[in-house]
Amino acid sequence: MNHKSMPDLTEEQIKSEVMNLHTAMYDKFQYEMKYIRPPKGEFSQRTIAETNKLGYTTVMWSVAYDDWDEKHQKGEEYAKSKILDNVHPGAVILLHGNSKNNTDVLDYCIKEIKNMGYEFKSLDEFVR
Repeated sequence: MNHKSMPDLTEEQIKSEVMNLHTAMYDKFQYEMKYIRPPKGEFSQRTIAETNKLGYTTVMWSVAYDDWDEKHQKGEEYAKSKILDNVHPGAVILLHGNSKNNTDVLDYCIKEIKNMGYEFKSLDEFVR
């Protein structure tokens, strides 16, 4: 809910952060969450065990880049290359919605990835 590093949190704080987000997502979008990506990619065996107890499966990304800092955007061409040069079978691409560069190139990148022969699937459809 507040993008806190999970290993720094107590069991009760983890539960509060996750369940408050769960409630907000359901209230706003009628979406029942079942996957979680630890904020900042920071986790431990303890935090994974805690989120598992809450019914979540932890999913990490395979493609990410330094797009989160709104004050240090590197331009659309940089965003395109970071995304398109790292696409691979089974890729889970992490993009931050606060990046104007990402929002500006997302349509282009989706079309290019499809032109490369890939398709987009939900985690539920993902074949391991």
